[in-house]
Amino acid sequence: MKKIGIALIALFLLILSACGSSEESTASGSEKETNETFTYESETGPVEVPTDPQRIVVLASYAGDVLSLGGNIVGVDQWAKSSPVLADGLKDAETVSEEDVEKILELKPDLIIAADTTKNLDKFKEIAPTVTYTYNKVDYLTQHVEIGKLLNKGDEAQQWVDDFKERAKTTGDEIKAKIGVDATVTVMESYEKGMGVLGDSWGRGTEVLYQAMGLSMPDKVKEMTDKDGYTMISSEVLPEYVGDYLVISEYSDQDNSYQETEMFKEIPAVKEGHVLTADANAFLFNDALTLDYQLDFFKEQFLK
Repeated sequence: MKKIGIALIALFLLILSACGSSEESTASGSEKETNETFTYESETGPVEVPTDPQRIVVLASYAGDVLSLGGNIVGVDQWAKSSPVLADGLKDAETVSEEDVEKILELKPDLIIAADTTKNLDKFKEIAPTVTYTYNKVDYLTQHVEIGKLLNKGDEAQQWVDDFKERAKTTGDEIKAKIGVDATVTVMESYEKGMGVLGDSWGRGTEVLYQAMGLSMPDKVKEMTDKDGYTMISSEVLPEYVGDYLVISEYSDQDNSYQETEMFKEIPAVKEGHVLTADANAFLFNDALTLDYQLDFFKEQFLK
């Protein structure tokens, strides 16, 4: 009996040892998987980035692209945080800026995405792999694919692009069939010290309207926004820039009293009721989530 007891104890210890080895092996494998990296060819050169980043800080206008691809954002700038389109995905993210080096360090990111103009890039590179992009260096859809490549989800990003282009073309054809193929659309914002009239790649739905759906802008808008992507004007000359339809990207905290003036009310597009007013915070970006929102907005507003 004594020998049997010793044998059972030995067998028990052997099982415990095997379980421990298995758990250690699993933990080691998991850690190895988490630490896997690959070389991403950024516009500034090769950067070693995580294959599956878990804690991402975004200091540029790409938060919606990251969210649409399932990325977990732990820190983001105030502009993105203010977007109602991105609100759900960013509800747990900390609001940070390019000045918050210590705060970003505390977030323990394993990937930082920034603009080429972001301050403190050298310090951020010491915290985590940091990839920067130059706004409008590539078109907005190529930019989404680049974010996909960075997150090791290039195929998924390309699939969204192909689907978006098809949906946008279909919607654009429907809209042009209703308002006329030659109808022109102007996109504007009002600020404290003037107004901005926007070109075909400045967010605020411009990429959807002019590039994806193929609607036209007035000749004067095209001429004046060709160089910088936008032009600043005074309210007095606004009628010269408004086409058959006017899209106003409107901030609720801005002075919008210009809309009560006789000058504004006499603009033909206004008199015809061809004014589409959008929430500027929801319209600001040209990421995948915002583009989907803008496409739905235009489909509803033009075809209602």
